[in-house]
Amino acid sequence: MQRGWMAALVMATVLAGCSSQPSIPVNDDQTLVMESSVLAAGITADQPSLTTSEIQPSASSVLFNERDEPVTVHYRFFWYDNRGLEMHPLEAPRSVIIPAKSSVKLYGSANYLGAHKVRLYLYL
Repeated sequence: MQRGWMAALVMATVLAGCSSQPSIPVNDDQTLVMESSVLAAGITADQPSLTTSEIQPSASSVLFNERDEPVTVHYRFFWYDNRGLEMHPLEAPRSVIIPAKSSVKLYGSANYLGAHKVRLYLYL
């Protein structure tokens, strides 16, 4: 009797595992990713805003430097299609110097017509 219950339990577990849909763990609310060192350097940022046009999608974000000295920040925009898949080739990383007690606006544009989402990654 115990073997029957074990077999039923194994089959239920296998079936439950097979019935799950494959998904990509991309959080739509996480459009801005900052390393902790960026925050420690006194840099804050707005979520990137996505603008889609007939030509190509573009995004922008404002970075703020709260410190009394300029800070160099490296960044990269990542572009995603309507299914949440990252689009390749990746955009090259760029750098910007944010002057003391001021802000800088970053711009990025996708070279892909199918880009529907954007994520901004900031690091030092």
